[in-house]
Amino acid sequence: MQISYKNPGLDRVVIAGNVVAGGLVLATFVSLFGFYSPLADPRILFAVQGALLGYFLVEKAVRAINARSLKEYWQANWFELPLILLAILLYMVAKGRGQGPERAWHFAVGLYLILQIIAKSSRTMINLLAIGQDPMRVLIASFLLLILAGAGLLYLPRSTVNRANISIVDALFTATSAACVTGLTVKDIGSEFTLMGQIVILLLIQLGGLGIVIFGAVFAMLLGQALSIKESAAMQDLLSSRALNKIPHLITFIFVVTIIIEAIGAICLTGLWPNDPRWRGGRPDIWFYSLFHAISAFCNAGLGLWPDSMAAYRRCWQLYLVMCPLVILGGFGFGVLYDLGQFIIFRVTHLAKRVLGLQTSLLIGPVKRFSLQTKLVLAVSAILLAAGTIGLLVFERYTAPNVSGAARGLPEAFFHSVMARTAGFTTVNMAQLSDSSKFVLILLMIIGGSPGGTAGGVKTATMVVVALAVLTTLQRQRELHVFGRSISPGLVSRSLAVITVYGLVLFVGLLGLTITERSKQIDFLDLTFEATSALGTVGFSTGLTGSLSTCGKLILMILMLIGRLGPLSLATALTFAERRPHYSYPVEQIVVG
Repeated sequence: MQISYKNPGLDRVVIAGNVVAGGLVLATFVSLFGFYSPLADPRILFAVQGALLGYFLVEKAVRAINARSLKEYWQANWFELPLILLAILLYMVAKGRGQGPERAWHFAVGLYLILQIIAKSSRTMINLLAIGQDPMRVLIASFLLLILAGAGLLYLPRSTVNRANISIVDALFTATSAACVTGLTVKDIGSEFTLMGQIVILLLIQLGGLGIVIFGAVFAMLLGQALSIKESAAMQDLLSSRALNKIPHLITFIFVVTIIIEAIGAICLTGLWPNDPRWRGGRPDIWFYSLFHAISAFCNAGLGLWPDSMAAYRRCWQLYLVMCPLVILGGFGFGVLYDLGQFIIFRVTHLAKRVLGLQTSLLIGPVKRFSLQTKLVLAVSAILLAAGTIGLLVFERYTAPNVSGAARGLPEAFFHSVMARTAGFTTVNMAQLSDSSKFVLILLMIIGGSPGGTAGGVKTATMVVVALAVLTTLQRQRELHVFGRSISPGLVSRSLAVITVYGLVLFVGLLGLTITERSKQIDFLDLTFEATSALGTVGFSTGLTGSLSTCGKLILMILMLIGRLGPLSLATALTFAERRPHYSYPVEQIVVG
């Protein structure tokens, strides 16, 4: 909801003050908790936080007075009073538990300031979407800010076990890999990062997997702030949704389904970790490991807390019956999950009506069917999973050297076929795979998951459109159709553009790696494997990532960011504005093929 103010200049001053105040809030928290010893006297830092609390209260009063409609202002900011009451309640609870009035006060003030920053950041993100001409640019900026903020937090002394073992480039690489849900690492997350660092990485995975813009919209809606028409249109562009009126429902569905799936996955993984003889953790560690790997799997990140990924659990059923479904569901795309959810709800309701004897023409209504997008995603995903499994099984059995760690069993072949789409967890040393198996994985990594989800690659829908276009051309047919529906020529052109730009980016990135790593004796297929894994946001590696030069790591970071945002979307957002010509040229045929 947009609030109209009597004096716009005064409101701009307030906004500038909010930016400065937000920066000071973050600086005080970093100074207090980012170092083993606070950078300044804690009493001074807590006094600054108290002053910031006073500023935010004054800011609310100024804006309320400046608003043209006091009713509209409080309708959009109704949550302010509950936040204050929550802070007071927590203060009384903390004081009642014997923490002391001063410590309880600091806790309540800190929590209020954090909630203020979240609320204002969420509202600002949505407003920027509506103001900008291209929402994709806001998405790019949000990812860059997320990566930089994550790198800064990971570089803090409290985030690493040994500060001397991590450079700013390594922190930036880890933040990029987590935010872009890739999974390539130059440092062992489980042993070289503290609990604080691991929590930062987990937050980067969650925010990067769903998109910080989605979280901004979710928090804005949770605070009762309805999306305007412009804001809904911007979200519709980012979510690739067909119906504008379904945007709030889709955003809510994405958030709720993500929490439910990750929670179920974490619960199912709690019995996995004690199977490793190296396990020395207690019950809290079991829950943290389960939550970390469930979120990493659903977001298709592939980042884990073990140096050998999931190799120690290759014989455990949770690896195949929990991790694989999490990755597959995350790679389907939220549009497909929404369609599946609607279909299941309709079928359950329909069955309930029949059981209760309420089957009438008024109650049953039209039959709910899958959309063309859902049909294509389900069909192509099944084909790719089967083809990848068979390919790995055959090539590892008949072309690989006699190495005990190779993925030669059916469960392991299926597992890596799933993880190539684009999660990156592994149970074997990827360097020990045969060249044929690496080539199969490269193809799977290029295709990736499905549009609108957490996976990377050119996407399954893009590949099937291009494949159908080729088949249609070979059959000398005029129209491209599948499942009783026609596909427009414009969609074919966009799919070809996606694959072309993706291939060009991969070629340039691989060329850059051959230059920066020319002094090392690296097999070209392994280098291609690494570059494809980065651009596809997969996380598979043959062990080259940590040994790359600084320039090589920077190239992989750029590939990861481009792969997460989408090469074509990134290129059009940065270079071209939409232009509709008012004329057309005569058609003339040329010879191709």
